Amino acid sequence: MKQVPILVLDFGSQYTQLIARKLRESGVYTEVVPYRESLKDIKARKPQGIILSGGPASVYAKDAYKPDDGIWDLGLPILGVCYGMQLITQHFGGEVVAADHHEYGKAKLTVESKSIIFKDIKNNSTVWMSHGDKAEKLPDGFDIVGTSENSPYAAIADDNRKVYAFQFHPEVHHSIEGVTMLKNFAKHICGCSSSWNMGSFAKEKIDAIKTQVGNKKVLCGVSGGVDSSVVAAMLNEALTKEQLICVFVDQGLLRKNEVEDVQNMFKMLDIPLITIDAKKEFMSVLEGISDPEKKRKAIGEKFIEVFDKEAKKHTDVEFLAQGTLYTDVIESVSVKGPSKTIKSHHNVGGLPDWMTFELVEPLREIFKDEVRKLGLELGLPKDMIGRHPFPGPGLAIRTMGAVTEEGLHLIRESDAIMQEELKATGYYDKVWQAFTVLLNVQSVGVMGDNRTYDNTVCIRMVESVDGMTATFAHVPHDVLEGMSRRIINEIDGINRVVYDISSKPPATIEWE
Repeated sequence: MKQVPILVLDFGSQYTQLIARKLRESGVYTEVVPYRESLKDIKARKPQGIILSGGPASVYAKDAYKPDDGIWDLGLPILGVCYGMQLITQHFGGEVVAADHHEYGKAKLTVESKSIIFKDIKNNSTVWMSHGDKAEKLPDGFDIVGTSENSPYAAIADDNRKVYAFQFHPEVHHSIEGVTMLKNFAKHICGCSSSWNMGSFAKEKIDAIKTQVGNKKVLCGVSGGVDSSVVAAMLNEALTKEQLICVFVDQGLLRKNEVEDVQNMFKMLDIPLITIDAKKEFMSVLEGISDPEKKRKAIGEKFIEVFDKEAKKHTDVEFLAQGTLYTDVIESVSVKGPSKTIKSHHNVGGLPDWMTFELVEPLREIFKDEVRKLGLELGLPKDMIGRHPFPGPGLAIRTMGAVTEEGLHLIRESDAIMQEELKATGYYDKVWQAFTVLLNVQSVGVMGDNRTYDNTVCIRMVESVDGMTATFAHVPHDVLEGMSRRIINEIDGINRVVYDISSKPPATIEWE
């Protein structure tokens, strides 16, 4: 088990992953593990500091989440965030109670002390509060180092024991100087260096692939998207061409001209690609299914079957490579802590018992923005790396309800027009992701003095960094108008276009 300078114990906050990402951006490698991680495994990672995340529970509850008691005796610097602050307060003899008023949103932090945790932090800096409990009595040895209008104990510190705690969330975007606070903890208190980057990560993962695979063969499922292309490029660096079998499945759920685009891309990368036409098989298993989770699972199972069938045509194939990302894992299963499951992803959760492949997932612990940096490090062209994310289940989860050939035609054509307009107006690179959704809702319209009763398409565009949070893109109305006019005029069967102005959270980026 490799050394991890900063270890984050996850107590269920939806923001936990941001702690890791912010520190990684500062060059400090950080991993998130469940709050219940054993002391043995924590020691094996040889951390220089520990961060206790926020969470939805209360420390005084009967079934409150608690870490291994041994962490307090390691002599390591500890930083508690929100729920982590309450844990620290309670463990060292303070008192935590339910607050009279829950505090959510922006607050002004008054710096009360020159503690090193607030090195270079301006007074009255904006921070983000999100809590229902509060510290009523501080433990002995702790000083108040920060306050806000509604939080007299917004930040506390015991410099002697190097234990610090914030009531607010420094990891979120709304905490203006939160990244500096996290860097202060990692670098000035824990003594971590800024030595981690995508170059070192690439070398480490390529070496790991060589060790894991040996002289066997790997079946790599590719979609043409950023994630699978980066995985294929890493495998191409680590293995011989005889060992790498890249398989592209045309499941009939792809965007317009996707098959040709993917084939051309892999020719340019000089990576052999096997294309399998499985449109009929996928449409067969999706017939009559309208529930989003059932659609995802049906597609995932069929993918595995198709890959297994192809693998049997080759000898010594013992591995299946996937472009699983950290966000996929977090949103699918609560493997990192008590976080709520949002939705399942087709490439998360391991393989069925009947399948003997061992998984190769070199991107499993990194975020989308890190994948893009990794791709550039590996020499992939910028236009490929800059492609918008496209989900594994494809257009099936951009079609509300049952998937039909007619519906796929409408969503494929409308998406192509939207993409053309986005690129023509220069907005493709200004938004993180953009696509259309077929609502399968009909409404009355009028075309050429005739009544119509046709489908509604929704345009979804978001701005984000890693997909964990997102805001709807404020695209000019004339750009949206151009998209709407072309979609309605050029596609029979659509008479209405709407724009999604919801952010994540509360909505997810994809509709299903």
